[in-house]
Amino acid sequence: MAGLLQKAGFQLVDNLEGAYIVIFNTCTVKSPSETAFFKQLEAFKQEYPHKLLIIAGCVPQADAQKLKDYSLVGTKQIHNIVQVVEEALHDNVLQLLSNDELPPLDLPRVRKNPIVEILPINRGCLGACTFCKTKQARGNLVSYPVAEIVKVAQKAVREGVKEIWLASQDTFCYGFDLGTDLPALLDPLAALPGDFKIRIGMGNPDHLPKIGDRLIQLYKNPKIFKFLHLPLQAGSNAILKQMRRRYTINEFNDALNKFKTEIPRINIMTDIIVGYPPETDDDFWQTLECVRKNSFDSINISRFWPRPGTTAAELEELPGELVKKRSRVLTDIFTNISTLQNEKWLGWEGEIIVDEKSKEDQQWIGRNDSYKPVIVEGSFKLGDIVKVKIVKTSTFDLRGQVISEKVQVY
Repeated sequence: MAGLLQKAGFQLVDNLEGAYIVIFNTCTVKSPSETAFFKQLEAFKQEYPHKLLIIAGCVPQADAQKLKDYSLVGTKQIHNIVQVVEEALHDNVLQLLSNDELPPLDLPRVRKNPIVEILPINRGCLGACTFCKTKQARGNLVSYPVAEIVKVAQKAVREGVKEIWLASQDTFCYGFDLGTDLPALLDPLAALPGDFKIRIGMGNPDHLPKIGDRLIQLYKNPKIFKFLHLPLQAGSNAILKQMRRRYTINEFNDALNKFKTEIPRINIMTDIIVGYPPETDDDFWQTLECVRKNSFDSINISRFWPRPGTTAAELEELPGELVKKRSRVLTDIFTNISTLQNEKWLGWEGEIIVDEKSKEDQQWIGRNDSYKPVIVEGSFKLGDIVKVKIVKTSTFDLRGQVISEKVQVY
């Protein structure tokens, strides 16, 4: 949207005070994020009553009735943002919420990070999870053709991008609607000339029986980060069934073990919902056991929030204090595991891509081959390659001592 507006002659500013038109881009995946948006919206209207306002993203797509007086841009209408803005300038409220089309993939971009290309490969999913409201906003699976994705990635690399993030609601079901799949996409992407790496986004485990073996082999390609985001959600088969997750704990563990066996340094991220009704003490204990067994590098821990319009919203919630206590227990266990996982990297030597400036002066953050964050000190630029030795670790990152600076500048 920023790229389209800039191309149309609008000037982008980085503060509300300097803006004449303000676009809220919203998320509805969790109740706190949606609640925060509505609070921010009310505060904004009071502080800036004369500024033009447009609301985009999942909240208007899923709950347009709550925003009937505003100009709205749905999840599959972002390519029409200029039209909505121009109508707003003429005091016309335009609401584009149709789900019938797919935004073109080759839209102009304004990258927040100039060396990172966030590349959507499909929208929607094939799941029917009881707790998820994103399906209401994103719909069923619609994938972009391989050729279109490769063309956009090729252009990004020519423009100096060093990391391509493949993004979607579920990367592992990519292409099933087109008669293709994720490995068939990764093959030509990894074959593109240039110095860059690919980060594969979250994928659900129930699709791995179709693509798992070929996917693991592609993960060994030096252009693909050894990073796997595989959501568990719960360690109990009973709760997984309640959630309508289409795999068992044994199937999840087997899939994960295949990756670990073939790629020992793989960085595993997962998602877990705590307190999904009717989670019992035994169900929660099974989740803890699964976490201990798999030693995840990172976990997105979420307390259960009933999302209006979902099946799970009709369930009787567990007491808030109980859910809070379970969340603390899981967090404590994960903190210990993450600390131990990072300690395994002590003494490692290798190259990192500097892809972020730290808030601390003369401090930068790079990513190694496993997409582990490595903090280094020095004078660098985004995209520099630095050879480091890991001399210290913490719960959430590695600390590197520079061995040789700027082995290669992309």
